[in-house]
Amino acid sequence: MPENEPSAWEYTLYIPNDLRAVTVARRTLRLILTLHNLIRLTDTAELLAAELVSNAVRHTKGPAALRVRWSAGVLRIGAWDANPEPPEPPGELDLLREAEEGRGLALVKACADLWGWQPLARHGNRGKYVWCELAAA
Repeated sequence: MPENEPSAWEYTLYIPNDLRAVTVARRTLRLILTLHNLIRLTDTAELLAAELVSNAVRHTKGPAALRVRWSAGVLRIGAWDANPEPPEPPGELDLLREAEEGRGLALVKACADLWGWQPLARHGNRGKYVWCELAAA
């Protein structure tokens, strides 16, 4: 690992079901990445986090959380929400250019190196976790 390469870390930000939480999540993510010398990933990471958190807040009724993890040169951004239903599969971004809704996961798919989702039932929390990854290179 290069000398200036940050070691592994993880943050979780629990958020209420409130659209203002998207801005809080974006700003918190920007601060985290800046403090860990990963500013080069900030713009794309903010876009991805905003889409994931927005989906978690808009399409569910319960609380949500943003999880950000750095390990082995990969940034993983994920959003947990209380709804166990799978997310709608992303459409083709080119076909959604003029659409009012439905571009979120298409943007995630287009901008991330990898993305996915998984159902969760841990520590009494039920729901799903939608995530994406950005490699530092």
